[in-house]
Amino acid sequence: MPASSNHTILPLSAGGDVYVALRAVLAERGDLRLSGTGSGAVLPPAARAVLADAVDALARGDAVTVEPRRTVLTTQEAAGLLGITRPTFVRLLEAGRIPYTTPGRHRRVELADVLDYRRNQRDQRRQALQRMADEATPDPEDVADGFIETR
Repeated sequence: MPASSNHTILPLSAGGDVYVALRAVLAERGDLRLSGTGSGAVLPPAARAVLADAVDALARGDAVTVEPRRTVLTTQEAAGLLGITRPTFVRLLEAGRIPYTTPGRHRRVELADVLDYRRNQRDQRRQALQRMADEATPDPEDVADGFIETR
């Protein structure tokens, strides 16, 4: 199978024991050695993490698709990853919010930089929501008999 193809795996209908055993193997400390008919190899930590995530999803009954991504993206690919339009993404680049290069006529961004930006945006949103929730919490002195006066 070519590396650029997608492959969706459906969970086994009666595979609970298989997933429990796989989770146990992937959770073990130390090197995980794979062996086949030829020589064995140590499973790299990144591949182990992908397998652990896939096994967890299959155990929950979810289907799993592994999709390879390039590490250098076009502005259109990066915008799609963030769920925004390309012009909006270009404005972020021009504002210096995400680093980019221009090897020729077109801008290119590193996948890691786009993922960092997305993670930072999620963290900022989470903190803002937490601040709003903290402000909305009534003071205990304002609450009489466990009821909050709304009018």
